[in-house]
Amino acid sequence: MKKLSLGFSPCPNDTFIFDALIHHKIDTEGLEFDVFFDDVETLNRKALQGVLDITKLSFHAFAHVSDKYVLLDAGSAFGFGVGPLLISKTAYTPKEVKSQPSLSVGIPGTFTTANFLLGIAFPELQHKKELVFSAIEESLLNEELNLGVIIHENRFTYVQKGLHKVMDLGDYWEQETGMPIPLGGIVIKRNIDTETQHTVNRLIRKSVEYAFEHPEASSDFVRQHAQELDESVRKQHIDLYVNKYSIDLGDLGKKAIRVFFEKGQSAGLISTSIEKLFLT
Repeated sequence: MKKLSLGFSPCPNDTFIFDALIHHKIDTEGLEFDVFFDDVETLNRKALQGVLDITKLSFHAFAHVSDKYVLLDAGSAFGFGVGPLLISKTAYTPKEVKSQPSLSVGIPGTFTTANFLLGIAFPELQHKKELVFSAIEESLLNEELNLGVIIHENRFTYVQKGLHKVMDLGDYWEQETGMPIPLGGIVIKRNIDTETQHTVNRLIRKSVEYAFEHPEASSDFVRQHAQELDESVRKQHIDLYVNKYSIDLGDLGKKAIRVFFEKGQSAGLISTSIEKLFLT
């Protein structure tokens, strides 16, 4: 039996997607997985070091490791209306933010798609502080930062904490490109044989399909790892980030990724050549 290392986040969308795979609710075709749970920026940095055989990562990070990893068709967090939000305790407008480049901003990691979109929408904001995504709201409430970019389930909780939306960075992307926003994908090392790469892709797709067909089957696993204890928030999180693009990127998904990298190169956020991104 072949064993591969697999990394993904403890967030509800990932645990929902991978539950059937790692708990043998589907036939794993002779593969075993050594699972690592990490926040998205830790996964990004592990990918930069080539630590894991298969990993979830931000598409921003993928642009820096596409020579080592190839993108699978299944497992992505992707779509319309799913982007990160720029928020604040003081109710700033986007114009006010652009006129005050000295404002400090908390980001969930340098290589996150959230930081990538921030760099496109607000290139003047350079005073950035990296924080674990779940700590950004508290830093704003304590007035340690002026602005924060939130991801995951925090988009469902910031209003009740008295924080304000400055801009939906996903909406900004959609208005600029007309494309769904690529947040995170699943990649596998290029030096793993092609047959195994395709088997892993097939298994992840089957795991997602199983999760959709049996939505309650993963509930204990999702609850066990979720930062947010409220069941309705966990369900909102899954409904938002797990969709048809999680089963298969399709032509539109792949086109959106190419546009994402082209935008990044034009903005000076990505300097590497982007070729042969997808599993063939």
